[in-house]
Amino acid sequence: MSILLPELDPRDLDETTEQGNGLRDVLVDGASWAGGRFEEVEVHSSRLVGVDLGESVWDGGRVFGSELERVDLSGAEMSGLTFERCLVTGAKFTGARLSHLTLKDVVFSGCRFDYATLRHMVAAGAVAFVDCVLSSAAWSSCRLPNAVLRSCKLDGLELDGCHLRGADLRGNDLAGLKAGLGNLQAVTLAPEQLPDLADLAVTALELTVLAE
Repeated sequence: MSILLPELDPRDLDETTEQGNGLRDVLVDGASWAGGRFEEVEVHSSRLVGVDLGESVWDGGRVFGSELERVDLSGAEMSGLTFERCLVTGAKFTGARLSHLTLKDVVFSGCRFDYATLRHMVAAGAVAFVDCVLSSAAWSSCRLPNAVLRSCKLDGLELDGCHLRGADLRGNDLAGLKAGLGNLQAVTLAPEQLPDLADLAVTALELTVLAE
């Protein structure tokens, strides 16, 4: 997979801690915007580091060519937002409610999505989740064709009506995944994952397996 990531030069970024719906060419380091509301936000070529955005509300807008590092979005609510050409590392989306997000050339690395609800999330380009915690999260009606999930914790993750055709799920432990088989149609798996897939099939098909 080829993913276009932001190319930020620290010398081009102005430091700020002021909350606003428009951030362009800025560095925000350690600001506390917990509970803030952002409508039709525009974040362009910026870097957010250690920003507290817990319980914040995002309604529409675009995050382009930006880096989010150790940003806390626990309990946040995001709707109608587009992320394009972004690198998100070490962020917390624990308990967040994300709906109708569009992702294009986005990497989530070392992020926490445990207990998060993701609805109608769409990949319009390359998307990767690497070393992420997706435990006990719920994904419904998400379209993530050709996405890559690598070395993620999937125990308790619920998939409902999701389209993952072409997605690469190698390198993940599928034990504890809660998904109908239709959610996994045409994905790529490694041979060692087949026993876990068999367990999913037994559950999904309500099979009774008895010894002779």
